[in-house]
Amino acid sequence: MNNVKGYEQGESHFDGGLFQLIGWTLLGGIVTICTLGIAYPWALCRIYGWRINHTIIDGRRLRFTGSAVGLFGQWIKWLLLCIITLGIYVFWVQIALEKWRVKHTHFE
Repeated sequence: MNNVKGYEQGESHFDGGLFQLIGWTLLGGIVTICTLGIAYPWALCRIYGWRINHTIIDGRRLRFTGSAVGLFGQWIKWLLLCIITLGIYVFWVQIALEKWRVKHTHFE
């Protein structure tokens, strides 16, 4: 098992910075607004990637492998399901999004 340099096995840590989070959040918000929401999956992937890629669990860094294109396809499917079910499926979208995020999170 390859540990991240400077971190022992069993040690968990987050090494992201506040200004990076603010930057990604602002950029994601601006891009989402300018594209009328079409680029929201891209913004989510950037923020998920930043959070996950800066997380170390048991001395091993996590890696996010999701892509905006893959999420966009899911997003369209979820939107259609929300329309078909007259909005009821919106309650399951958050769970589906979490499952998608976890499916694309791996140890380096």
